[in-house]
Parts: sequence; C-alpha cells; structure tokens
Amino acid sequence: MAPADREYLATSPPLFLFDVPGSGTAYERRVRRVVEALREALDDNGKLAPYAVLEAGAGYELAGAEVGRRLEFGIPRFMTPDRLPQFSLLRDVVTEVLQRQSAGGAGAGARVLRDTAYLKRVEQGGLPGLLWSLGGSESPQQGGLYSWLLSVIWQPLTHSLPRLLWARRKTRQLIRPARLSPFRRRRWLGAELNAERGKENFFRVMDEMAQRQVPRLALHAGHPQREEALQGLEELLVRALLEDLRVPPARRFLPRRRRRTARPVILVELPQESELARPVERFLYAFHQGRATALPPGPLVIAVGRPSAQLLRHLGDPGEVNLAQAGLQLNQREGEPVLVRLREEPFTRFGLPIRQVQPRLFRTSWRTMTSLVAGATALAVAGAGLAAGVALGGSEHRCVGGDDTVDASAAAGPPPLRAGKWYNQALEVIKNENLRAEEFAKRDHRTVRTVFHFGSTAPAANDETILFDGTVAELRGVAMWQRKLNDDAISDNSRVPLRVEVVPTGAGAKFAEREARKLVQDINSGKYKGPKQVVGVLGYAQSKKETRAALKVLGEAGIPAVGTTATADEMLDSNTYQSYWPFTPANSTEARIAADFAQDQDIIVRREGDGCSPARQAVVIQNSADLYSNSLTSKFVAAFPGTSKVVNFSQDGRFEDAPAGTPKLSSAHDLAETVCKALKDESESVVYWSARARDFTAFVNALDTQGTCIRHDITVLGGNELTNVAQTGAFDDKDWLRLYYSAHRMPVDDARASEKTRQFVEDYDRFVTTTSGGDTDPWRQDGHSAVAYDAFHVLSRAVDITYRDKNADPRSMLTALSGGITFDGATGYVSYGQGSNAPPPDKTLVLLRQSAKGPKVVAACGAYRNGETSSAQGPPCSR
Repeated sequence: MAPADREYLATSPPLFLFDVPGSGTAYERRVRRVVEALREALDDNGKLAPYAVLEAGAGYELAGAEVGRRLEFGIPRFMTPDRLPQFSLLRDVVTEVLQRQSAGGAGAGARVLRDTAYLKRVEQGGLPGLLWSLGGSESPQQGGLYSWLLSVIWQPLTHSLPRLLWARRKTRQLIRPARLSPFRRRRWLGAELNAERGKENFFRVMDEMAQRQVPRLALHAGHPQREEALQGLEELLVRALLEDLRVPPARRFLPRRRRRTARPVILVELPQESELARPVERFLYAFHQGRATALPPGPLVIAVGRPSAQLLRHLGDPGEVNLAQAGLQLNQREGEPVLVRLREEPFTRFGLPIRQVQPRLFRTSWRTMTSLVAGATALAVAGAGLAAGVALGGSEHRCVGGDDTVDASAAAGPPPLRAGKWYNQALEVIKNENLRAEEFAKRDHRTVRTVFHFGSTAPAANDETILFDGTVAELRGVAMWQRKLNDDAISDNSRVPLRVEVVPTGAGAKFAEREARKLVQDINSGKYKGPKQVVGVLGYAQSKKETRAALKVLGEAGIPAVGTTATADEMLDSNTYQSYWPFTPANSTEARIAADFAQDQDIIVRREGDGCSPARQAVVIQNSADLYSNSLTSKFVAAFPGTSKVVNFSQDGRFEDAPAGTPKLSSAHDLAETVCKALKDESESVVYWSARARDFTAFVNALDTQGTCIRHDITVLGGNELTNVAQTGAFDDKDWLRLYYSAHRMPVDDARASEKTRQFVEDYDRFVTTTSGGDTDPWRQDGHSAVAYDAFHVLSRAVDITYRDKNADPRSMLTALSGGITFDGATGYVSYGQGSNAPPPDKTLVLLRQSAKGPKVVAACGAYRNGETSSAQGPPCSR
C-alpha cells in the first residue's frame, strides 16, 4: 500500500446529507438521479472502491446489517474481501435476538446464542468447519464401545473444545483482553454494554442484553421503547462494522492479506414516508455516534433525500454549506455532519459529470502472486491438471454458446438513444410513401387502399422507454415494406399500393380498445373512401388484455388484423379467431422449446469445477396481470420437468391471477433477494424471465447494486421481449450475466442466414443510414423490424389477391387470408395453411445467447427454409 494511500485512509470524513427538494414521484426521481450519479463515479464495469447503496423503502429493519452484507460482495477486482469478523458475529447474534421477540424468547440463554453463532462460523468453512465435519453427528446412537468413544472423547475434541476456545477468543476480542495482557482495559463492546466484572463472557453479556431488549422489541411498531431497542442494536452493528474497517496492515509478503487503498462508500436514499425512513435514520444516527469513538478510516456515508427534523436534531442541527464547501470536508480528520440543500432549479438541466475515483488497483490477484512464488512446481501441477482434464474429456461440458458472459469490457457502452428523432424519421418516410400511393390513384387511376398500424406510444425526444419495446424497429419495418411495395408497383400493375395510418395506442396499449372502436365507427360512418378505404390492421406487438379486447372489436366488425410479435395463445380466443392472423410462434411452442433447452443443454456454470450443466430448477419470474407473461409462465412450468419456483413481480403492484402461495413482489430489490436465495438453495438453477423488458432491466440493476449473489454467473433464459433491450448494450458491463433469449430472425452474421435475411439486413442498413443521419443503430440484429416487414407482406399479399376487383368488399380480405399465403421472407419461410389463421406451421424460432460480440445462435427451430422441419432438427426443437 502506497504511503500516500495510507495517509489518506488516516482521515475520517463526516456524514454528508444532501437535502433534495420536491415531492411525490419528482422527489423519488431526483433522489435516484443524485445517487446514481454518485454510484457511477465508483463503478467502471465493476467496483473501483467497495460501496453499498441503500435504496429507499427496501424494507430492512436494521440498515446496518444490510450495509455490511452488501460490502461483503462485489469487491474491486484483485482485492481480497474484508472479512468483517466482528460485524458478522454481532449480526448473527442480533439476528437470533430479533427472531426471539415472541414470548419466552428472552430466556434463550447464553449457550443457545453461542451454539447458534458457532454453527454459523462452521458454515464458513476453515478449521472450525473441518473439525465439525470430522466430529460427525451431534447425537450419536447409544450403545457399544464405538458410540461411547465417539460421544465421550472424539466429539468433545472436535465439537465442544473448539467451540469453547472460539467463544473465549471472541470474548477477548470484544469484551476484555487476555489475562496475561499488560493492559486490562475492556474492549469496545464491553465498554458499550457496561459489562460487569465476573460476567465478562461475550455470549453471557449478549444474553443479558437480549433479556432487556426482547420484551421491548415485541412492542408494536413505532412504540418509543421498541424504537429505542432497535436503535441500540443498530449502534452495536454499526460500531462493529467500523471496528472491522480499520486501516489494514501493509503485510507486503502475505499477498492474501487485505489490500485496501480506498475507503468504503455507503450511499443512502432517504424515503419520503416516515415509517420507511426510520431504519435509515437509525443507521445514520448510529454511524454519527460510532464515528466519534472508532478509529479511522471508516466509510464515507452520503445520505440523499430529505432528513427529518428529528434526525437533524440528533445530529446536532448541522449548518448548511454549498457543494464546494462540502468538498473541502472530504479530507478532514474530524468534523460534524455536513448538510447541503440542493435547489430546485439545477434538476431541470443536465447534471455535471462526476470524476471517477482512482484508487490504487492491483494487476494480479493474491493467487497469482502465490503461484509465482511457488514457481515451477505450481506450473507443473497446473500443466498436469490441464492434460488430465483434456484426457478425461472435460471439454464435453463447455457452456452452450460459449463460456463468456454478456460483459463487453472493450465496448463503449450503449449508443445514444434519440427516440423521438428516429420515430419521426420513420414516420416521415411513411408519410412520403402515402403521398406516392395517392399519386398512383390520381395519375394512373390505380387501386390504392389503406392499412392501419396500431403501435405503442410515440416516444418523446430522448425517451429511453424505447429500450423496452420494439416501437422504432417495428415502424422501420413497416416503412421499408411500404417503400418496396410502391417501388414494385411502378412496373407491376398487379401490386396494390398501400397507405399507412400510424395510430399510437398508449403505453402498454392502454388505449388499444378505444382506438379500435373509433376505427370501426369511422369506417361505418363512411369516413374512409377511395384510396383511404381501410382493408386491414397491422401491429399489436404485445399480448395484453387491452390488445385482445381491441382484436375482439375488430373481429366483430369483420376487419382483418395481422399481428407482429404478440405470441400468447390466448390472443386467439373464440371472439377473435375469425379475423386475427398471428405471425410469430405461439407461447406454447416457445415455452416447450425453452423448457427442453434448459433441461438438456449445458447452460448453468458449475460452482465447483469447470464447464456448465443443465438446469435442475427454474426460478420463473412472471407478471401475473400481464397476459403474455402469465401465458408463457404456465406453459413453461408445465413443460419443464425439473422443479419450478414461480415469483410474481409487478412494479405497479398488480397481481391479478397470481397463483396461490407464490411470492408477490413490487420491489426489484426484494426480487433480487428472493432470486438469490433460490440460487443459493439450488445452484443449478436457471432464471426463466417471462415478464417485460423494463422489469428485467430493473431486476438486473438491483442484482448488480445489491451484489449478494453475483460472485457466480447467473443464467437467464427469456423470451423475445428481451431482444429489445439486450442488443442495445444495456448489459455490457454485467460480467456475471449469462443471457439466453428467443428471437424471430437469424442474425445476419450466422452462416445459416438465408439470402433473403441478408438482403433484408442490407436494405435495413441502407434505410437507417439514409434516414437517421449516420446515427448508430442499436437494433440491427433485432427481429422486430423483420417481423413487421414480413407481417406487412402477408397483409399486402392478401390485398393484391382481393383488390384486383376494384369493387371487392373489405370482408373478402378474410377469404384471401384463409386461402393460404406462402413466401420466403426476412424471418425465414412463411406458410399459412388454408382455412387456418393459426401462426404459420413450424415458423422459425431462434434461441440466442447474448455475448460481448453480439447475439449468437444456440438453437434454430422450425422451417427457416422451405422443406426444413423441427421434427428432424433434434432437441430442443423436435419434441
């Protein structure tokens, strides 16, 4: 550790409070904006310094326990983690005390606390764990010399004696020094609890504390005595954490020792509600109290939000300073809390960038250092192990699609999103093609008709919600087919030029049914005549109750609709069956392929050893109120032969149709904790994601922020919904995420891509280049544009068949579609059977793995080319 670094760690910065103005959602957005800006300064595709973020309203009772838990994970690269032995012990004991709040819990006794805490230590491994395992069963069967020797001699040596020595050592570390020590001063915990002479045993002292606190903890929430008891426990935990975070010794010749050159940082969000703010404010007050007596360096704690008057009073009513003055306090050795009141006006502008921290980083881990010291012997052993692995065929269990994750360390990150600009550019192309079609009708007296496209909300200028749906990509596909159609119509009189009316239906298709009713009313009133005569509807990219209701309205009016990426089988109910033609494979097909893929393919990284293995368990995340998600979940669970655990996740708190007994979570943080626990219980688990892309992004960010289970790679398998955000580079910094998802088009760089697919991508690249002014396109490999292109082709082909007779009735479109339509398209071979409006039989479904270099095909099922069948393709396609 460099001398300058150690000098910096000798300081103890004060507690910083950033008072944020506003209320409601505006307040929450501002708090998150400030916290995220601070967090980004500590992270560069991995932590640059140890840090933890306490989200507002995450639901923990003792925030100090959560802080320590988060500091234990996600350490900076090549640093060995802080062990936090005192904090871990206090946390285990306090957790046991909290679990005994009910009647009689206070009398648990010092022995119970000791035994429970020692079992926690045994679970961590090392010498205690080894001795415990050698001791065998805690209660051997009676009878015989062997059982007598085991219970009287062997188990005391391996269980009782190590536990007794461990308990005495903890007493010396926390309560009083060893008897031979020349300094007979009590340790910090003995002083905190005012331990009496003669009773200075750690677990006896903690039991006496429990006797006093448990009855108070059993009182109702908000009771002054209960709050006082919780405050006392919080102060113990925080002080133990501060004791463990002292400046580590240099230890130059012991590479495994801690190498900490940057102090930990704790970012705290202050909730608006007083009930949710209590745990956070207890932590801040405990830190303020503990910092006065603990040795440096201690963490840097920054609280963002609106501190209550009570908290400010407990902190000594700190004076207000500006940001420049607050910055000067960072390197102070002592100081009172610092309060910075942020003004309303700066939040209306772009924020200033915060320079990233630059602590001393290590190029190699302690393991590398140790191996260099070992020299030729270690290299020889490694070479022999490698040769043995090859001889035993270890490569047979390589991970499907490659061993790397989505991490792209050399990538520049997601391209800038110009949502409004791109949407309007595609819309402008459609408007120009509408004028061309109308010119055909006027100049050449050609038959021209109109198609309505029902899409999502038109995005604002820099609306990042386009990451979570295929609005822009789909609109580009519509514009591309309309332009091709009009180009072909110049020389081909059998082609019917088409106008396109783009109608947004609101976020989540909220107004889909209303817009469908309006269209039916306008058609019935005679509003659309001549070239504006409506012949069909295109779109409805999401399977929702709202879009199904809209299709019912169109079906009753006899208006044909060709879908794009709505995949729920339930979209084809009895009310829409005669008028709706889905284009993509149904959820039943996708779920079956995904379930077979998860159970048969090596996709889960082994915790021990090399390579991957199939999934034994699926942790299924669904939004039960979402038609698509609920449908996909039920079909996947039915098809997956292993264990399935369903978790309902809805950020808006809607849990209609949630299965009884399944968790119902609205917080991404809670979801991350739930999933982490499931992965800990069964390491060979896949997270099957059937919810929407926006919720998935929140979940991934919560996992990354929380950091409790990302030491091991996490495998996620999802549907086509995830292509919208996965291919934008939004997860390129998540080096723990292994992401598989379905898609409806073969990537152009795959050797199996057809000529029609390659031709479409060339046309798409040309379209984007000529319309977007050279902007980088994040959806070049996304299938939404190709699906819209081919779906419009289906509808256009039916128009060509029907409107050779200029007086044809719009309902004759249904007859044309029922007659069967086939062609080779951008998404593969398209073939609707006669008399059936089910999705095209054996329609292509591709499973992709997202890598740092883009999507890679791991399975391609269905008739991508004419003559191919999934039955001949083997698993996971053939069942």
